[in-house]
Amino acid sequence: MKKIQLSILVLILTMFACSAPGIGATPTLLPPTETETPAFTSTPEATNTLEFTFTPTITLTPTISATPTFAFPTVTVNKQAHCRYGPSVAYLHAADLYPGDVGTVRGRAFYSQWLYIKFDKLNYHCWVAPSVVDVVGDISSIKKVEPNLQSIGSNQYGPPQNVDAYRDGDYVVITWDQMEMSQDKDRGYLIEAFVCQDTYYIWWTFSYPDQYETEYAVKDEAGCAAPSYGKIYTVEKHGYSQPVDIPWPKP
Repeated sequence: MKKIQLSILVLILTMFACSAPGIGATPTLLPPTETETPAFTSTPEATNTLEFTFTPTITLTPTISATPTFAFPTVTVNKQAHCRYGPSVAYLHAADLYPGDVGTVRGRAFYSQWLYIKFDKLNYHCWVAPSVVDVVGDISSIKKVEPNLQSIGSNQYGPPQNVDAYRDGDYVVITWDQMEMSQDKDRGYLIEAFVCQDTYYIWWTFSYPDQYETEYAVKDEAGCAAPSYGKIYTVEKHGYSQPVDIPWPKP
């Protein structure tokens, strides 16, 4: 009985020796089990693709500066006076002026100091002597203008006829035919001229108040660089005729 048990023990030991790994032997790697597989597999995050939005170049719009409104010099009448259709006392009366009347300067005369004014009480412009108004503002920047006599009204009689001139020493004598006009319309004649006096070249104006005077003498000497000349108009209450050139004699 003991021999049988001993034999069984030897057999078991032998089987155990065959199945146990030897010292220093390389262990055989078994396939990984599910528990050896990492529970989380890291997947790389997607790379963000930047969306490119085109931004147009900004064009700078220049700031528009407001142009200041030009302020015309103002005037206030300081005495009772006439406003006229031209820049001297030789021209037709255009309106009565009274102290306190106000307006603005719109022009200056080329050959005198008179001012072209738009008075608040009138719907048209007219000329005044600077002595009858008080001016506030700088008139030096105001443009110079010529009077437009044909814009005033409609002359019903036409220009003077047979206009002539002759020299009498230092004077030029201008003659013309009488223009017959009705008494209520008769305003005579107007002469505009450039003459030489004491070596100065002078703008000269003269008017007759009625139709009956048909001759006028004006001093005109030698000694100026520019030649003297003139023109004459018929004047009636509605306005001026077309001008007639005066055949001016040389000194």
